Amino acid sequence: MHHKLKRGIVVTREYEANLPKVMAYGSELNQVWTNLIDNAADAMKEKGKLLVRVVRENDYVLVEIADDGPGIPPEVQSRIFEPFFTTKGVGEGTGLGLDVVHRIVRKMRGLVTVKSVSGDTRFQVRIPIQAGM
Repeated sequence: MHHKLKRGIVVTREYEANLPKVMAYGSELNQVWTNLIDNAADAMKEKGKLLVRVVRENDYVLVEIADDGPGIPPEVQSRIFEPFFTTKGVGEGTGLGLDVVHRIVRKMRGLVTVKSVSGDTRFQVRIPIQAGM
């Protein structure tokens, strides 16, 4: 993925200090972030802006991954978390990345949503804060 981000994509990171802990496996979170960032990089092609923002939102940690690519057409937004659904060309994608994201986040009792218009696509992942934190 690093090679995709080197080719003219500007990454902005906004991390809130002193975030509480969440109950999750690091390897699963890595899979979620990898899939979302990889999709954003693919959407932006050669250049663009990628935002990774992490903040506390009530009883959740909110991770937002946003890009300024062409957006996800409204007619397919309701299907993007379905297994094997892809807007990529033949041989370019399996259609499993967002399904995996959705399943992992649900397993953590979290929520993943998308808001997308041309020039502003935002995936928001909310993960519950660990009890007592």
